[in-house]
Amino acid sequence: MTDKHLSTQFDSELNSVSARVMELGGLVESQIRHAIQALSQFSLESAAQVETLESRVNSMEVEIDHELTTIIARRQPTARDLRLLMAFSKATANLERMGDEATRMARMVRSIIESGAARSLPTSDLRVAADLASGLLRKALDAFARLDTKAAVDILKEDDLIDHEFDGFVRKLITYMVEDPRTISASLDLLFLAKAIERIGDHSKNIAELIIYLVEGRDVRHQALADIETVVQ
Repeated sequence: MTDKHLSTQFDSELNSVSARVMELGGLVESQIRHAIQALSQFSLESAAQVETLESRVNSMEVEIDHELTTIIARRQPTARDLRLLMAFSKATANLERMGDEATRMARMVRSIIESGAARSLPTSDLRVAADLASGLLRKALDAFARLDTKAAVDILKEDDLIDHEFDGFVRKLITYMVEDPRTISASLDLLFLAKAIERIGDHSKNIAELIIYLVEGRDVRHQALADIETVVQ
């Protein structure tokens, strides 16, 4: 991921923290996979797996932050290296927040199961969005490892698909609640679950923007997609 430095130890430290970020990403992927399984099968066991992984994700975030702080204090990195280290820090924060959203999904699934309304709600549409979000995270991690700006732009485009799925799902839920007020409580749980999925997509988008910042040195947050594509070309 990085250019070689005069200090091989510095290279080793950068490679180590890069590997840790990827490991954290793998843990969060596992959380999301279990959350989707909990939703697909209404599985309390899968929901519990998500919550079990949460403490490991939180611990890794703290460890990576400490490692980054130590590297900055010891190496006093120049602009490009500092940009890389800051990108590691921001990617770590986004991954940890994705883990929080996966945990929120698991808790919502648990609530839906306990309400007894699980089978009567339109969860199949939500599973489509969840699969999209999971795939987007996988692509974001791969693009980050390769510093692939073209793949990063594709991720920004795909995030719009998740947003579209979310908007359609909200309209469908409103219809369910109007037609049968008894589903309101469980529908609201499902709405929060859908929002958690959308937020996972947003955090993958943030990582994609970090890739462009790293490679091009341009902060593309809050910019139109057409303008970002111009930067990457």
